[in-house]
Amino acid sequence: MLKKNYNTEFPEDEDDSNYMNHKQLEYFRQKLLKWREVLQKESQELATELLRPQADADLTDMATREHNIVLILNTRKRNDALIIEINKAIQRIDDGLYGYCEETGEKIGIARLEANPITLYSIEEQERREKQQKLYSNDQENDYSNNFLNDN
Repeated sequence: MLKKNYNTEFPEDEDDSNYMNHKQLEYFRQKLLKWREVLQKESQELATELLRPQADADLTDMATREHNIVLILNTRKRNDALIIEINKAIQRIDDGLYGYCEETGEKIGIARLEANPITLYSIEEQERREKQQKLYSNDQENDYSNNFLNDN
């Protein structure tokens, strides 16, 4: 439920004793709720666009309409995925876990949460995961190249 008169100022205080205090948690809850509301409204508008009747059209118009439908469906799919992540973030606030890295338990940091309020990982953990993914991806490419060369 949206509270009236909530504080929307950026919660800068991040010292150890005040990290993820009530003011900060409420700030991020409201930020997430607003974001979810915008996405839901956009999805509703896109659904309305999909249901709008189309007059008889030539092949070019039909192709354009089909292309637009694909774009609309992709946008709705992205919005739905974001709404799920927003709901999970709100649940983490309720559970007292918001703002802490899901993997290490370290602070994610106010600035990082401000930039991406649904993030699950600290910068260090995210970088570690990206390096690991890159190594895995490179290993797969090398395996493919070796298999290709051995087969020929």
